Amino acid sequence: MTDAPAIHALITGYAEQDKMLFRSLPDIYENLRSFKVAENENGRTIGCCVLQVVWADLAEIKSLAVKEEYFGRGIGRQLVEGCIQTARELGIKRLFSLTLTPKFFEKTGFRTIDRQTLPMKVWSDCARCPKQDHCDETAMEMILE
Repeated sequence: MTDAPAIHALITGYAEQDKMLFRSLPDIYENLRSFKVAENENGRTIGCCVLQVVWADLAEIKSLAVKEEYFGRGIGRQLVEGCIQTARELGIKRLFSLTLTPKFFEKTGFRTIDRQTLPMKVWSDCARCPKQDHCDETAMEMILE
């Protein structure tokens, strides 16, 4: 529970730069169990990521954020790998992400796909996105075996 305000501050910082969708503090509390969190040696939150189950065999990795001063240390990769492991444990067969950093996701094993191949249920977040008519995100996918 103590991570929620730090997660909110981290996501809000990126949302204010148009690098991700804003998430309200109540939304973070409601979904807190879905978050993976990275902490520094002092126990401060320095990164977060969510695995959101969309359907029986489909989940999204979203709200991936790492404090800039910790870039290049593998924290984002560890967060995504944690989500991948959880997806495997749940029996999820397909992961996707909508991202502004496709090269990062390629390095973690995702591949670019046509966003139109994703089911309509995926687009619920897009309805509240200010960029919905001119989306600049890349759809990425990983098939789990």
